[in-house]
Amino acid sequence: MAKSRFLTQAPPIAARVVLGLLFAVTGLNGFLDFLPRPTAPMPEGAAAFAGAMMKTGYLLQLLAGTQLVAGVLLLAGRFVPLALALLAPVIVNIICFHVFLLPAGIGPGVLALVLELYLAWTWRAAFRAMLAAR
Repeated sequence: MAKSRFLTQAPPIAARVVLGLLFAVTGLNGFLDFLPRPTAPMPEGAAAFAGAMMKTGYLLQLLAGTQLVAGVLLLAGRFVPLALALLAPVIVNIICFHVFLLPAGIGPGVLALVLELYLAWTWRAAFRAMLAAR
């Protein structure tokens, strides 16, 4: 019985921890800038988009804070549906950015999307009320 329970709980926990680490680290990097930057120049559209986000004076900090908070919630296993809801638009933007502006480097975004969808399915009961037509 215990082995069967472990096998059903281990994949969601592993997915939650990997997604949490991915966003906690990248969110922290938004404040501390410790990850190496890509050496290849960005295409014009991608650079313009990044520049526009920087010029707002708040959007990159808001994005990094959202990623950090959601990542920590996932790592802690607390408010997982909230963390997934916070990360959903971030992940959509990551995928769209790479599809339309910078196809190279889409791998981590696809990983985040797959983990997000898997965890949303795992926690689907928590989203049922939010998705019900009234």
